[in-house]
Amino acid sequence: MGDSLFFFLIILTLLAAILRADFVLTLLYLLLGVYIAGRLWSRRALHAVQARRSFVPRVFFAEKVPVILEIENKSLLPVVWLQLHESLPPELTTAGLFRRVVSLGPREKMRFEYLLEGRKRGFYRIGPLRLNSGDVFGISEDLQASIEADTLTVYPRMVPITRLGLPSRSPQGALKHRLPVFEDPSRVYGRRDYVAGDSLRRVDWKSTASTGRLQVKLFEPSIALETVILLNLNAAEYEYRTRIDATELGIVAAASIASWVTGLRQAVGLVTNGVDPLHENSLPPPVPARRGRAHLMRILDVLARVQSAETCPLVELLQRQVLHFPWGTTLVLITPNLDSDLFDGLFQAQRSGMSVVLVPCGPVPNFPEARRRAEYFGFPLYPLLSERDLEAWRQ
Repeated sequence: MGDSLFFFLIILTLLAAILRADFVLTLLYLLLGVYIAGRLWSRRALHAVQARRSFVPRVFFAEKVPVILEIENKSLLPVVWLQLHESLPPELTTAGLFRRVVSLGPREKMRFEYLLEGRKRGFYRIGPLRLNSGDVFGISEDLQASIEADTLTVYPRMVPITRLGLPSRSPQGALKHRLPVFEDPSRVYGRRDYVAGDSLRRVDWKSTASTGRLQVKLFEPSIALETVILLNLNAAEYEYRTRIDATELGIVAAASIASWVTGLRQAVGLVTNGVDPLHENSLPPPVPARRGRAHLMRILDVLARVQSAETCPLVELLQRQVLHFPWGTTLVLITPNLDSDLFDGLFQAQRSGMSVVLVPCGPVPNFPEARRRAEYFGFPLYPLLSERDLEAWRQ
């Protein structure tokens, strides 16, 4: 529109110069004044518009995310028309964008809300929000990016685990060890029902009298024993046809195990050879084993962002990292590849005082031979071919 008006003003200027007609000059001055006034009005009004976007930056899988946009006109000049255009990730919404056209009076505020749904784990950009406006006559038009994009992290799906026989030397709950030296009798953290084999010295007689059932005390560990999840996302080790499903299954398994170990008040860490967009598409730094809900969120942040790529093999990653793990660590390997080199590395880790659990994801080449080797070394094996296999961990 601006180019057409400029061309029209040139024509009127030529006509005024040739014909020397007052009417043409008056029309020329009028259009020029309207153009300048509309241009200044739209720029000043648009620059006084402020926009804010607010939402929860981290959500769990399948959770709905309300996004609130607040638009405010700080000026005494009205904004005759204002177009809002926000780009949205297609994985989280069917619309693909948010668009509205509104008008704002002096000092007026407006509030808009739309919903996103965490249908797929990942690290997403919300926005940018662009404001498109112009003057009341529609002669000039301006475009201004008002809000830069924000990020939204969708955590992977987690399966509630009720049992999983990790052969850890950890002292409590489902990970209890036979050696009482790992427990501190002065640090009682809870109680449970008596089961056959419990020592009578652990019986809490007060709780037994109040509940009517025989209760035993649960003690805090006196030393730190850890579980470390090694997640193999090296694309070269996955079968091409099942790579996407198998890697996502491995990430779900890693998140579920991390949540379960945290619920048992044990320390859990994460090491992976996937790539992280926050680290310039390189390997994320290992997450050391810690306890607590806040630390679990840190692990889930990495699992939400990490992607499969052709990186270093799991055997190399294991050889580099195993030197940093303390005695008694339980290594949970989630991998599609169980070759002889990996078993050699795991045997050395076992000799160093570590426990090993194997969780193969997707089709494993020569799986009967891998199962035989796992039984020979005493490594528990939990094969996962689909998410239906994860449901067995609930029972």
